[in-house]
Amino acid sequence: MSIPLRPFGRTGVKVSALALGAMMFGQRGNPDHDDSIRIIHRALDAGINLVDTADVYSQGESETIVGKALKGRRDEVFLATKFHGQIGSDPNHFGNSRRWIVREIENSLRRLQTDHVDLYQVHRPEEDTDIDETLGALSDLVHQGKIRYIGTSTFEPSAIVEGQWIAERRGRERVVAEQPPYSILARGIEREVLPIAQKYGLAVITWSPLAGGWLTGKYRKGGEQPPTCRGGRQPGRFEIDAPENAAKLDAVEALAQVAEQAGLSLVHLALAFVLEHPAVTAPIIGPRTFEQLEGQLEAAQTRLTPDVLNEIDKIVPPGITLSARDQGYQPPALTDSARRRRG
Repeated sequence: MSIPLRPFGRTGVKVSALALGAMMFGQRGNPDHDDSIRIIHRALDAGINLVDTADVYSQGESETIVGKALKGRRDEVFLATKFHGQIGSDPNHFGNSRRWIVREIENSLRRLQTDHVDLYQVHRPEEDTDIDETLGALSDLVHQGKIRYIGTSTFEPSAIVEGQWIAERRGRERVVAEQPPYSILARGIEREVLPIAQKYGLAVITWSPLAGGWLTGKYRKGGEQPPTCRGGRQPGRFEIDAPENAAKLDAVEALAQVAEQAGLSLVHLALAFVLEHPAVTAPIIGPRTFEQLEGQLEAAQTRLTPDVLNEIDKIVPPGITLSARDQGYQPPALTDSARRRRG
């Protein structure tokens, strides 16, 4: 088995069609460092060369594990990490400010045991910080050789375009990649994000292609709540009996039938669907166990016929996200009621 390579936007870099996500390595998922390292090594041996983590995953522990795993293999990996999330209790150890960026890159480099990261991503938008402040700091890091490229994650279409405009008008390094959520159950980015990425030549590495586990088959109608449910961290998103998840349960039942008729597992159907979109560079798989990794690797070779894709479109139409909780980010204009009311 060999995982195909794809262009990383217009950078000239080639990356694997599956990316290894490290969110589940550490206390948040798999606390066994040796086992996590074994999973990473298996992914690299299988042909994955894009590894994605973030400073906030298990408060730096994920980066530490990745750093250990890449000893002696750093040069064969396109290494991506992210900043923005709260680290510790200091109110300034968070966000997209120059002050935090120039400090946190040093922390990430230390944990990752490297002198540079290939892709440094803004984990979420932040209205309180001017985008030029963020791009200015990141551009300086590019010039210093501490990062190679700039990326964003879960940005609204207007923010993606604004970033390109700011880079052009103010002489900043431009963003070359976006990391949005994308799955059969969350297709909202098909409306604008993916077309914009194609227009500007951005790489797209998508997170949650299995919809947080909904497309693994463990969430089924009439079934029991999975014991590893992540609802404690994200209330409502994973509760099997939550009213807002009824449509997801219906979709999963229908998709399971499509997968069976196509001779595929539901996991392979879900990953292959994401891989079929021409704007997608690579979906991020985030295994917690060795078995989960093995069950996902072959999806890179799976192709879906037009008939199968049409059946999927009937179940979840293009551009539709069944639950707002799966969008990953809601702008303050929607979440802050004061912005929707007159004083």
